[in-house]
Amino acid sequence: MLRDNTSKNRQKGILIASFGTLFFAMLDTSGKWLVQTLPVMEVVWLRFFIHTVISGIFLAPRYGWSIVKVTNYKLQFIRVFLMIAMTALNFAALQYLQLAQTGAVQFSVPIMIAVISSLWFKDHLPLKNWVAIIIGFFGVLIILNPFGHNFHPAMFLALINAMIYAVFNLITRKVAATDHPAATQLMSALGPTILLLPFIFFEWKNPSTTLDWIAVITVGLGGFLGHFCLALSYRYAKANVLSPFFYQQIIYMTGFGWLVFNQIPDVSVIIGAIVVVISGLYLLLQEIKTGDQHEQSS
Repeated sequence: MLRDNTSKNRQKGILIASFGTLFFAMLDTSGKWLVQTLPVMEVVWLRFFIHTVISGIFLAPRYGWSIVKVTNYKLQFIRVFLMIAMTALNFAALQYLQLAQTGAVQFSVPIMIAVISSLWFKDHLPLKNWVAIIIGFFGVLIILNPFGHNFHPAMFLALINAMIYAVFNLITRKVAATDHPAATQLMSALGPTILLLPFIFFEWKNPSTTLDWIAVITVGLGGFLGHFCLALSYRYAKANVLSPFFYQQIIYMTGFGWLVFNQIPDVSVIIGAIVVVISGLYLLLQEIKTGDQHEQSS
């Protein structure tokens, strides 16, 4: 149930969303730790398996059988396949890239959503929005730095992941109109767990250290808590209020990259991230203005 649009509720929503970005950063950090010693597909499966178990423990007692009832099966299955692709691409990229690099590329998603919305849903975009989009993509090129000495082909995996995530967001908005968030939460984890199960035994390798097992738990727990906080935050505040605070995830990604892996992003990543964030925030501001104008005219 949506809460009243009050200052106190907006603050709660922002705080919950901020915790969500922290949990997502923990997910990526744990994933990067695990793919250094375990097969990528095994780590992907463990991420969804732990997420499924936690979802069942915490959500089933509250929602009962409604947790497995979905209306839009087609879009839910598409989301499942996209979730598998995104996680696999992200973890594969993290084998070779810094957390800050993949995080910075990920912030191009709002820009890609604007492009897809224009081409797919025929949403009209003013010229100044297209200018912001072009500048944003220049920011992505700065992050990728294809002609620099630190360039790695895994950058393209992160970029494809961001493109898929943009489509995933648009589909999720449609699913949210018909299916309960708890059911969508479980489907997002249970679907990949089942579909990937036959493939993990070809390269299965047991985690060998206590830190590895902690990372296994954290990669699933971070996914569950991140998605839970994200869904909960929208009950207290609108998307246009929360969106600017999602960018703080790059701070956590950079911090964890330094603390856990002793990695510090180079100048191109920092400059490119700033350009992408500014472009995304400008597009968000235009969206807020458009929404306000529609409300005033209605």
